[in-house]
Amino acid sequence: MANVVVVGSQWGDEGKGKIVDWLSERADVVVRFQGGHNAGHTLVIDGTTYKLSLLPSGAVRPGKLSIIGNGVVIDPWALVAEIDAMSELGVVVTPDSLRIAENATLILPSHGAIDRAREAAAGGMARIGTTGRGIGPAYEDKVGRRAVRVCDLADEVYLAERLDALLAYHNVLLRGLGAEEVSCDEVLGRLREVAPRILPFADRVWHRLDEARRQGKRILFEGAQGAMLDVDHGTYPFVTSSNTLAGQAAAGAGIGASGVNYVLGITKAYTTRVGQGPFPTELDDDIGRLLGERGHEFGTVTGRRRRCGWFDAVLVRQAAKIGGIDGIALTKLDVLDGLPELKVCTGYRIDGETCDHLPALPSLQAKAEPLYQTLEGWSQSTKGARSWADLPATAVKYIRRVEELIEVPVALLSTSPEREDTILVRDPFAG
Repeated sequence: MANVVVVGSQWGDEGKGKIVDWLSERADVVVRFQGGHNAGHTLVIDGTTYKLSLLPSGAVRPGKLSIIGNGVVIDPWALVAEIDAMSELGVVVTPDSLRIAENATLILPSHGAIDRAREAAAGGMARIGTTGRGIGPAYEDKVGRRAVRVCDLADEVYLAERLDALLAYHNVLLRGLGAEEVSCDEVLGRLREVAPRILPFADRVWHRLDEARRQGKRILFEGAQGAMLDVDHGTYPFVTSSNTLAGQAAAGAGIGASGVNYVLGITKAYTTRVGQGPFPTELDDDIGRLLGERGHEFGTVTGRRRRCGWFDAVLVRQAAKIGGIDGIALTKLDVLDGLPELKVCTGYRIDGETCDHLPALPSLQAKAEPLYQTLEGWSQSTKGARSWADLPATAVKYIRRVEELIEVPVALLSTSPEREDTILVRDPFAG
């Protein structure tokens, strides 16, 4: 019985929510291991839509243990608001169903202030395109050993000392950026108010996960964003602030590397991206706009319109190799229905040379011109298909060609946002 890591294989927004929900029904424990409330999953269950940001997808299913690992940076007020929003939808989140790593870093109001001030000061193309929620500055403080953590909420004296030192640093940055400083007393008061809502969930999640492994329980690790937003392996500097690859699941949850058995890469049948940064296959034309409209390409958390383009097999193949992806879940195939021809990027031309990967140097990334293979489209609908026999022959050919180019097999095929509209080729939990 395998433990499964679900990650995005592109720039995020690949439709992980539906797949994670589909898998969470089969899991005993669901774990978030990186990121913050700058990304999210949209789940549709029995006609009800749930938009999750920090809560693992298991939170909406009875009998599942959800865990927010130490690799996540947590805005305590955003988490409380999300828990309350779930309650209004009939999902009650309690310490019996959710545990939070006691050593996870907190996002404070000053983190968001710094994030937004930096983006405003950068201007134009120098902007990274962050959500302004303070995720990056929180990770900086974690690495800089300045962070306030969940466990610190239990010791008011220590909390005050940590916060005082941290805000002394933050306010220097804010002054330099011409932004308003943040009051230590105000933030401390807010933390004291929110602490009783957060501390009952705090736990040694590494111990919980060790127990689950020993008991033979199925563990599902869900990532946020996508491989090309990884702070090391993505399109730097236009990346997120954490490692988004499956390897982060072990460190970001407190479980040994042997606790991860199968990596499922969620892969959209075309390509999208939010924010700034290189995008070789981007379509700034009617087809690009059509893909965005059909695919409802707006961010779950931010509502920002996503940039759209043809499927980039070079990008996904690279993601599969650096992320150890064993199989992919191909999503949103139905968005391509009715297009007479489809293009797939099989390589790049950079400075007159053919390249089979996306280089690390930003100036070379910006020059990458896609080399396309044109494939025949299909006129029939694939929406709601639940077996290969339900798919048009040309759609199957498209999928097989994608498999060949990315060198990874399709394990799951999603044909609509509904959980039941899924074609299972290989059960990831079977290993």
